[in-house]
Amino acid sequence: MTTQQKLTPPSSRRSFLAATAAGAAAIMSAPAAANASRTSRETIVGEGAHQFRVNHAFAQLPDKYTWQTTHNVALDKAGNLYVIHEGRRDLKDHPSIFVFDATGKFVRAFGCQFQGGGHGIEVRQEGSEEFLYVAAYQQVKAFAKMTLNGETVWFQKAPMESGVYAPGENTSTAATWTRQGFLPTNFAFLDDGGFLLADGYGTFQIHRFDKDAKWVSCFGGAGDGEGKFNTAHGLWVDKREGREPSIVVTDRAHDTLQIFTMDGVYKETLKGFGLPANVDTWQNLMLVPELKACVTLLDEKNQVVARLGLAVDRLAEIKDLRGQPDKWVDGQFVHPHDACFAPNGDIYVAEWVGTGRITKLERI
Repeated sequence: MTTQQKLTPPSSRRSFLAATAAGAAAIMSAPAAANASRTSRETIVGEGAHQFRVNHAFAQLPDKYTWQTTHNVALDKAGNLYVIHEGRRDLKDHPSIFVFDATGKFVRAFGCQFQGGGHGIEVRQEGSEEFLYVAAYQQVKAFAKMTLNGETVWFQKAPMESGVYAPGENTSTAATWTRQGFLPTNFAFLDDGGFLLADGYGTFQIHRFDKDAKWVSCFGGAGDGEGKFNTAHGLWVDKREGREPSIVVTDRAHDTLQIFTMDGVYKETLKGFGLPANVDTWQNLMLVPELKACVTLLDEKNQVVARLGLAVDRLAEIKDLRGQPDKWVDGQFVHPHDACFAPNGDIYVAEWVGTGRITKLERI
């Protein structure tokens, strides 16, 4: 999302601020709301078994680079953090992907081809090697597989064989915000080597591809829920112990998560979120970053056990808070857009803010 745009055409972006104000009271009264506490040396969020030490300035860029609306984060096995920002179309020589080591020190940058549309990023282990999967929307309108050093394995556009796209969408570079446009947002991985791709701003379809990145099928589309979406923005395969494996999709503008069988058959809807943007899991927990100033943790029964950095009231009180870093508060989020677990339960959060904000939540 660009710094000048609202959230999501057509309806959810235009109504974001109004929806934020209207939903603030409901979210603030949700169970396990976790407030921040401040000591002389650190800020802590959470309560009970879910407490985290906050570092809002974890990832530091060298002076020659700038953040241009941070979007998503992913970790490799070595503990390196990959951050994708949207970038600007007129800065084609500026990388869209930055890599930081486990201490937050800058390592490398690449991904100029995603400038103006950088969105989703995930790391996947395939045999003895790890790869990046990248989704780009806006004028880029493509998805790709890359090495961890930024070399392209494959680069693909709209899967026209699905029959859901307007003619020419597989070559278009116009940001067509329609239900026949291709504006991919996020990935989830399948045990057979294939993957799922959410067309979160386009058709609202969830596409299934095989291990060779060949299109297989899709499900979803625009609608009022129970298998249909209004902004199918994020997704993940939930394989937590004791639960039947399932596909979880963030139906963002409906403020819900929808759960499907591994064949894409609708099962249930989880309500009570504030523009949920993506999903990750660790042990018995499911992590849901919400654009309405919150990172939510759910247990194996999908009950809320913590809402971290909750500050929905400030979104209603301060116009364009995302553009005023001097008014951000330690221990409070503005617009969490993506988050991922580390193997030890730490959490990394990317926020939808033009000046860039990557937070590390260190599990206590």
